[in-house]
Amino acid sequence: MNKQKLVAVAIAALVVMWMIVPRPSGTQESNAAGQSEASITAIREDSPSSADDNTGFTVRAARLSARDYVEYVRVRGRTEAFRRVDVKAEQAGRVTATPVLEGTRVASGDVLCEIAVDTRQSDLMEAESRQQQTRVEYDAVQDLRRQNLASEVSVTQAKAAYDSATAAVARARLALDNTRIKAPFDGIVEARPAEIGDLLERGNICATLLDDSPMLVVGLVPEQQIGKLELGARVNAELLTGEKVAATVTYLSHSAEALSRSYRIEATIDEQEGILDGITAEMYIAAYNTRAHLIPPSAMTLDDNGVVGVKTLNADNVVSFMPVNVVGDETSQMDAGVWVTGLPDQVTLITLGQEIVFPGQRVESDFSWTRSSP
Repeated sequence: MNKQKLVAVAIAALVVMWMIVPRPSGTQESNAAGQSEASITAIREDSPSSADDNTGFTVRAARLSARDYVEYVRVRGRTEAFRRVDVKAEQAGRVTATPVLEGTRVASGDVLCEIAVDTRQSDLMEAESRQQQTRVEYDAVQDLRRQNLASEVSVTQAKAAYDSATAAVARARLALDNTRIKAPFDGIVEARPAEIGDLLERGNICATLLDDSPMLVVGLVPEQQIGKLELGARVNAELLTGEKVAATVTYLSHSAEALSRSYRIEATIDEQEGILDGITAEMYIAAYNTRAHLIPPSAMTLDDNGVVGVKTLNADNVVSFMPVNVVGDETSQMDAGVWVTGLPDQVTLITLGQEIVFPGQRVESDFSWTRSSP
């Protein structure tokens, strides 16, 4: 048993010594690694010459024609009545009647509130009597003047007294009329704070009247985009309620708001029925028409300077890089893509393989699809 243990220890020692002793270079394993690295280097060194060899190299391209494109300015806004007016009392007095309720549609001239007449009717009668008296006196002085029995001064004094009495009649009649507070235009009674028995002072509110014909959609346009808009531009608006309405720009502010530096825009809605005041709306305002191309987003690339553009082919299938400017996008299922300007009306666009070809390179092309003007 002792001999067997010695033999085992000796074998183990020999194995350890063989593992830790350095081996000579140039073994089959190191040669294999060197050949693999050399092969990769050779391929990398050969790749430029292979890029110049275009034999059998194919990209996918499309022939495109420019199309009419309308740029839209997107603005968050709301619906708004054409005007909102607080109808106020012009005479002080106690409210005796409120013929209309809140939410009632009224016509111009309808009575909103009635104020107690008090002495206003008798004041009018007194003024009319005084007017009649001064009229008779004026006529009599004129007759005397024609007979040279009265001076010109007397005629003038009689005329002034008559005119004063006439003015008093007009004031008394107006005071009496103002006891009936009337609607100045057709609209809806939005609020009526006055109640029977209230004492209205001059300037107190009888009712708030809303003119909803026409109805507007309004918003604030940033200063960098206001120059793109003009009166008469068409507007498509989507209300928060889900309704879609069409409108026409009827007002553009010439003064920016101090805080937001934005300009107010108003558009008159074509169809007014059923639209409420104050509903949030998303406005798309037609800015201007231009000629543009609708291309797939994947066709865009960058040049060495980081400029966004596309790669195109000429009649000889030589690649060119053309910068483009993105002006909008299209999300419809039938015609999805981005709208770009900067290309000629007719262009052959590389849609697949543009990342591995270079300007000046001649390639083969496979025309997969064509888009043209509608």
